[in-house]
Amino acid sequence: MSMYILVVDDEPDVEFLFRQQFRRDLRAGRFQMEFVPSAVAALQRAVEVREPPLILILSDINMPGMSGLEMLPKLRAERPDVPVIMITAYSDAETRRKAIERGAVGLLTKPIDFVLLREEIDTRLGQAA
Repeated sequence: MSMYILVVDDEPDVEFLFRQQFRRDLRAGRFQMEFVPSAVAALQRAVEVREPPLILILSDINMPGMSGLEMLPKLRAERPDVPVIMITAYSDAETRRKAIERGAVGLLTKPIDFVLLREEIDTRLGQAA
């Protein structure tokens, strides 16, 4: 059974980077990744996706329109079953506190540590299996 990860980021190069880092997993069908460019699109997809199971949402914080931090409570209300990890270029204590208070399970700093992210994905895949 394949699992589903939603990545929310307004920068187009993020999709290329993620697909490059996880190309073997994606090719093997270990999980699927979908990329959306905004918080509004993420909220819509999070509600729509039921199969394959949505196991993780990775979201940038700074995006035009609705920020990732503004999206978090809405996302948690719609899909409390799906963990959300925020991604930011600014790893200050205040940003981390706000992200956790609003429902994120973690915060990754850009440039992303893909070894750490892979471990997180492996954990979520194991929990969902």
